[in-house]
Amino acid sequence: MINFLILPLLIPFLTGILLIFFAKNVVIQRWIAAISALFNVVIAFLLVQKVRNDGIQTLDVSSWQAPFGITLVSDMLSALLVLTTTIIAFTSIIYSFRSIGVEREKYFYYPALNFLIVGVIGAFTTGDIFNLFVFFEVLLMASYVLLVLGGTKIQLRETIKYILVNVISSALFVIAVAYLYSVVGTLNMAHISVRLDDLGQSGIITVIAVLFLIVFGLKGGIFPLYFWLPGSYYAPPAPVMALFGALLTKVGVYAIMRTYTLFFIHDTGYTHQLLMILTIITIVVGVIGAIAFSDIKKIIIYNIIVAIGVILFGVSVMTPDSLTGSVFYLIHDMVIKAALFLLIGIMIAITGTSDLRKISGLIRRYPGLGWTFFIAALVLAGIPPFSGFVGKVLIVKGGFESEQFWGAGIVLASSLLVLFSIMKIFINGFWGTPQDYKGETNVPVRKLLIAPVILVTISVLYGVGSEIIFPYISQAAETLANPSVYIEAVLKEW
Repeated sequence: MINFLILPLLIPFLTGILLIFFAKNVVIQRWIAAISALFNVVIAFLLVQKVRNDGIQTLDVSSWQAPFGITLVSDMLSALLVLTTTIIAFTSIIYSFRSIGVEREKYFYYPALNFLIVGVIGAFTTGDIFNLFVFFEVLLMASYVLLVLGGTKIQLRETIKYILVNVISSALFVIAVAYLYSVVGTLNMAHISVRLDDLGQSGIITVIAVLFLIVFGLKGGIFPLYFWLPGSYYAPPAPVMALFGALLTKVGVYAIMRTYTLFFIHDTGYTHQLLMILTIITIVVGVIGAIAFSDIKKIIIYNIIVAIGVILFGVSVMTPDSLTGSVFYLIHDMVIKAALFLLIGIMIAITGTSDLRKISGLIRRYPGLGWTFFIAALVLAGIPPFSGFVGKVLIVKGGFESEQFWGAGIVLASSLLVLFSIMKIFINGFWGTPQDYKGETNVPVRKLLIAPVILVTISVLYGVGSEIIFPYISQAAETLANPSVYIEAVLKEW
């Protein structure tokens, strides 16, 4: 047992509380938020190394041994996602200095952002299914604040929809946990796996598995439960879009990955086949949306839906290669989606519009922005040797190994269509005749580029240096492919 793994959770929590007392002093808020976020990146990196060297780390809160108390668990999957979250949080904070506006900063923007990170990291770290619900609620409450902050008409409208969807989703989550508890009599995730192994997957367990898929599918944005996502993610400013697009849907994806590899593994012919069908449709719907729209926000948002389908297709196949590919692709997508949202935020700040038909010739005046976007586009589409390529190859390999040829083929085809959708922004928005945009001289492009350049650089290194990263990814996937590793680490001699 080690207290170290609670630090990435504790730091943003204490920072959020501290920042409330400096609500009107924007400069102090910025310094505290940035230093805290950077310190959390270092702590998360050290945690990854600790898990790499010493195996899965656990903390029994208040010294109540598992499965009787709340347990925090840091396996490699959790640790890598926590590290990725801290990096995205840090870059979003420094981007916010020049983009979010003083009025939002004075109304608890940085405290809400930190509490959002508390919820996300808590969801990745908890080893208790009810505690997962609690951390979902923490991140959702913070996201309500971030979504509505600014009070524009579209924000108010989309916040109402977002709250309604998540209230229903949260109610279903509690119902699903109650049903599961009534069957297995425990809330500890490792212990649930043991109990389900003893019981086998009866009809009621399959029903509970589908109920959890509905709950997490609503939060993650899989077909047909993604209907709220394009509008809600369209409304907030760029740094909030980056946080939402990179982190919030991925918490739902992580929850499906964890439950469908730890709990519901005895009737994969039904549960995972259902998941596979939904993921394939999700990819198709996402690609159609990304190609159809001429709004740069909508194009990136629909590419989130495509990525969700690709990641969860690997989970549904359930081979070691596909699970490894899903983990690799999940981290890749978190980083590059955050970068792309920040980049289009700069484009919108310069032009005053997100309508691609009204944008052209940006690369003439802003070559750094243009070429950074071009590299990000190649990374997103999975052009070798970038990170999207490695993850997709493993997922497709797993699909072929399990004879899911149609699904694997659709994943492959989606790469070309994703490339087409994202290059549409580059060709139409950056090439062509330069235009004069009202207010573009007031946009500090070079300073705003710092955050997305950091993320794009990390993403490029993640792909080019995949041989160095791969042992960490393999260790993360091993826990998913072999649940006994996770169970033994949590329950120990119990």
